Amino acid sequence: MYGDDHLFYEDFEVGQEWISPPREITSADIRVFADLSGDFNPIHLSAEYAATTPFGRPMAHGLLTLACASGMSITCPSVRTLALVELKSVKFLAAVYPGDVIHIVTRVVEKVRRGRGKRGQVTWMREVRNQDDKIVQEGLTVTLVQARDFPPPKESV
Repeated sequence: MYGDDHLFYEDFEVGQEWISPPREITSADIRVFADLSGDFNPIHLSAEYAATTPFGRPMAHGLLTLACASGMSITCPSVRTLALVELKSVKFLAAVYPGDVIHIVTRVVEKVRRGRGKRGQVTWMREVRNQDDKIVQEGLTVTLVQARDFPPPKESV
């Protein structure tokens, strides 16, 4: 259920930015994600194997980090989201390890009215940063957001 604090399409401006609260990625998160996804690659689960790789130790699945970022973005900002439309790009820039603490920087990069004005499409740049403020993942996400003003105000000429 949406509360009064959930923002509508009209509440956003291109360039607005939010920073989420932090979240630690744990070994338990990695194990649960492996069980859920079926991805048991030893680079995520075996310290012995991971020691033989350039990473030197087990690391989180890239898709685990992406899923955590998605969840962390839900309340930062709180939005009247109707649908996820597209992941335009996702770049995996650095490993995330157990014990790393991530946060999300979310910025509005584009807005377009849709559905005869009942909703709008918002494109977000999302950066996942670790405890050192290093960008470990980034990408563009497009969502459909409920509009408050329907029909939309006429644009002046």
